[in-house]
Amino acid sequence: MFKYNCLNPISQVGLDYFDEKYEKVDDYKDAEAVLVRSANMHELEIKDNLLAVARAGAGVNNIPSDLCAEKGIVVFNTPGANANGVKELVIAGMLLASRDLIGGISWVNENKEDPNIQKVVEKAKKSFAGGEISGKKLGIIGLGAIGVRVANAATNLGMEVYGYDPYISIDAAWSLSRSIKHIKNVEEIYKECDFITIHVPLLDSTKKMIDKSAISLMKNDVVILNFARDLLVNEEDMVEALKNGKVKKYVTDFPNPTVAGVEGIIATPHLGASTEESEINCAKMAVKQLKDYLENGNIKNSVNYPSCNMGICTDVSRILIFHKNIKNMISQFTTILGKADINICNMTNKSRGDSAYSILDLDKVVNDNVLNEIKNIEEVLRIRVVK
Repeated sequence: MFKYNCLNPISQVGLDYFDEKYEKVDDYKDAEAVLVRSANMHELEIKDNLLAVARAGAGVNNIPSDLCAEKGIVVFNTPGANANGVKELVIAGMLLASRDLIGGISWVNENKEDPNIQKVVEKAKKSFAGGEISGKKLGIIGLGAIGVRVANAATNLGMEVYGYDPYISIDAAWSLSRSIKHIKNVEEIYKECDFITIHVPLLDSTKKMIDKSAISLMKNDVVILNFARDLLVNEEDMVEALKNGKVKKYVTDFPNPTVAGVEGIIATPHLGASTEESEINCAKMAVKQLKDYLENGNIKNSVNYPSCNMGICTDVSRILIFHKNIKNMISQFTTILGKADINICNMTNKSRGDSAYSILDLDKVVNDNVLNEIKNIEEVLRIRVVK
């Protein structure tokens, strides 16, 4: 029986994938698996009994992934599960920035008691006129699951799309419309595009990448959209660029005291993945990944351990070993098992940075003495038996 806890509300459609082998517990400290959305796990004690954390979403800044790796705790995310919801909001953001729909709607609400509103509106609407996005140039920085969908949708709306991603995956490349111009230098997007939208992870190399220097290269009246992470943009520089007229609109999904209420900024309350469909998709993916790991040891979409899949174990026993990514580790495992007269029927070893992960299918059940001998190897972080 595996115990799991939800640190945030998780769609019941996803939780229904758990069967009788799983028990939901109210106390995080009792859980072997945790599902989370926005809760800050940096403020929680990471217990030794915890085996896995599944983020029902893409960003994992709220999870101490490195600390979890040191303890042999796998952290999963669900890339692409909410991509369509975010894509639709990006398109909406471009439309809101191009045509003053918000101002027009506010005017109607303010004048709702005017019996002549039908006549007055014909003169008033000129104040809210805007432009069309068709024919405009859109620059997309980051062609992952969301960026590709935005690119294809914008192409279908008649936009000329430029895409920049030096690390684009093969799957993303295959999904990308052939009409999209793949740019090798992000500065070309800054110089050429009327709209620029960011879809990259928050790393040291991307933090505040849209700053005064980047903005200075852009067209006058550029529209910048940020539905990825607030810290990708230097917001003080952005406010200054709006005040001096360099930037026409800044659309962000991350309201804070710096941007809220500033003229020229359209801020939505972190709605990117807030659709019923996105929440269901994220929950289903998170639960399926947790189950496959807990029951079979397979890892998919982890942010701190390598992907690794050995299917369902058909041999007598399967052990999982989390260890440092250094030489001679496998030979130590095989030596210990060989001395115990245990044969390895199948095995795989993968690494990611300083961390490594081995799955071994064996012809005999491993006793505690053998397990402890492997566990006592200095560079071994954790060992699990799944069968």
